[in-house]
Amino acid sequence: MKPCVFTPEKTMFLLIDVQEKLFPAIANGETLRGSLHRLAEAMKHLSIPTLLTEQYPKGLGDTLPTLKAIVTSATSHRTFEKTSFSCCGEEGFLELLDSMNRPQIVLCGIETHICVLSTTMELLERGFDVAVAADATGSRNPEHHQLALDAMRQCGALVVPVETIVYQLVGKSGTDLFKRILPLFK
Repeated sequence: MKPCVFTPEKTMFLLIDVQEKLFPAIANGETLRGSLHRLAEAMKHLSIPTLLTEQYPKGLGDTLPTLKAIVTSATSHRTFEKTSFSCCGEEGFLELLDSMNRPQIVLCGIETHICVLSTTMELLERGFDVAVAADATGSRNPEHHQLALDAMRQCGALVVPVETIVYQLVGKSGTDLFKRILPLFK
């Protein structure tokens, strides 16, 4: 894996398929929910553009309402419906990423071993730097979740906790930004 320091100016946030009808089946759901909320709030404070995907929303429902409220209150966000497991397989998605001109992507969502893994692999193949928030991804089966995290790491993604990603983006303590984000992790 090539070394890469994520910076707010180069980063976008991709939240994959955290939808109402699928989420109750995900292992460790309440812990996952907390990590997703902390990451989304931090991205909002950092003014990082956000893409929210929903896999076949007619069948799986909308993004969890509390999470969607955080994302849609951010300065720059877009919701993208899809039926492809990889976000990159959906028509118009890669063009949207290219138009944002941000080579670094922080991603999270469900399910780790399907949509998150497929998307990560294709983004890496296309030359993006990818950071996967390990504790803000989930699967129905915890073993599938862990296997997918291992595979993404082996392929070159940075696979670390939400807190690691956020503090790398914040850069240093003692700033107003740090003071706004600190309560998310206390």
